[in-house]
Amino acid sequence: MAWTDPTDVLLVEDDEHVRLATSQSLRLAGLQTHSVDSAEAARAWLPPGFAGVVVCDVQLPGDSGLQLLQALKEQDPALPVILVTGHGDIGMAVEAMRDGAWDFIEKPFSAEHLVEVVRRALAQRRLVLENRRLKAQLGGGPADGLLGASAAMEQVRTLIGTLGPARVDVLIHGETGTGKEVVARALHAASGARGAFVAINCGALPESVFESEIFGAEAGAYTGANKRRIGKLEFAGDGTVFLDEIESMPMALQVKMLRVLQERSVERLGANTAVPLACRIVAATKVDLLGMAGEGRFREDLFYRLDVASIALPPLRQRRDDIPLLLGHFCAQAAERLQRPVPAWTAAQFAAWQARDWPGNVRELRNFAERWVLGLVAETPAPVPPTPAQPAALPQAPLDEALAAMERQWIVQALQESGGNIAKAGERLGLARKTLHDRIRRLGLDADAYRGS
Repeated sequence: MAWTDPTDVLLVEDDEHVRLATSQSLRLAGLQTHSVDSAEAARAWLPPGFAGVVVCDVQLPGDSGLQLLQALKEQDPALPVILVTGHGDIGMAVEAMRDGAWDFIEKPFSAEHLVEVVRRALAQRRLVLENRRLKAQLGGGPADGLLGASAAMEQVRTLIGTLGPARVDVLIHGETGTGKEVVARALHAASGARGAFVAINCGALPESVFESEIFGAEAGAYTGANKRRIGKLEFAGDGTVFLDEIESMPMALQVKMLRVLQERSVERLGANTAVPLACRIVAATKVDLLGMAGEGRFREDLFYRLDVASIALPPLRQRRDDIPLLLGHFCAQAAERLQRPVPAWTAAQFAAWQARDWPGNVRELRNFAERWVLGLVAETPAPVPPTPAQPAALPQAPLDEALAAMERQWIVQALQESGGNIAKAGERLGLARKTLHDRIRRLGLDADAYRGS
């Protein structure tokens, strides 16, 4: 992660002996520290976009630590300021935390406690700054589901950049929680259209009101229609209409939607004239629409009309390398919104989280980050369910041998679970079919031996 300044801690302490001892403790812990003796000196030194944290004594000559806190919060509300207080200042420090102080430490304090508090504050600071950087990089748009450096997400972003300005209809495929509406909004933003973005969940609208909601109705078209109603397709103007869960659209209405898409015009219920449409249609589904069409549960002609261009969103289990970035982003968001620090996690916990399948995908990961920041995560999930075939703990061995043994163990387990199907095993491991096939051959394994296991 790029830092705008190499300093981790700005220490503000007027007592020279305390300042020197505290600076030494922080530096011995590997924290780059710059120390000053007053609030005025702190404001003069503090660079724009400071990426570290501030540790400040409450009692200072000139402006107090509380006055410095107020000034720093006006410049950057997310800058962690840790106040150092004497015993008689605790009530004042608690009030200061309500005003935005990140934490306070009571004198006398141990070096270990100070370093622990500073590290936690730095972890949150880094997440907040990374969140800001990502928002700026993505133009402040709906970034959550588009974060990631994996090849799959790079391809999604490339397609959005290509299809956005083209304004062709797009069909988005993806499991629940992969970010289909986020992609639809990104396409809308990339189109440059000034019309509205209108989201419609086809599975949530009752069939009795679906037609009037989508197509609109004239006054008197049905009982209770006292005035003209503009449908959502017409309301969008030259914007985007997002049809989520398109597979849930009733068959009778699929015929009407097909005609609207072919003619690029819509007739309100009870009207005799058609209204031209300028909006783009972006539909989304979590199922195989063509398979549904083959079973007679979805119109094949509507599928081909919607599928002018398509974007496939990969599930989170197929882009595990993106989990650290996404989890950091969501924790930073939650911490900023809830005004709480991000609890530290261990390497073992994070390895377990990265190995999870996350069936709810990005949405589930975002909810997990909120629970983590709130302190509601009770235990760490196991990265791999235990099976009889899973060997005991690895003996001590050179690193290369240990890694090779672990790789073989995981591939064998994936082949067992998939019945020797390399494509399914690759999906379980987040590997391309060819990559997994090459590794199986290198390890001397036989996928056919696991068929039917």
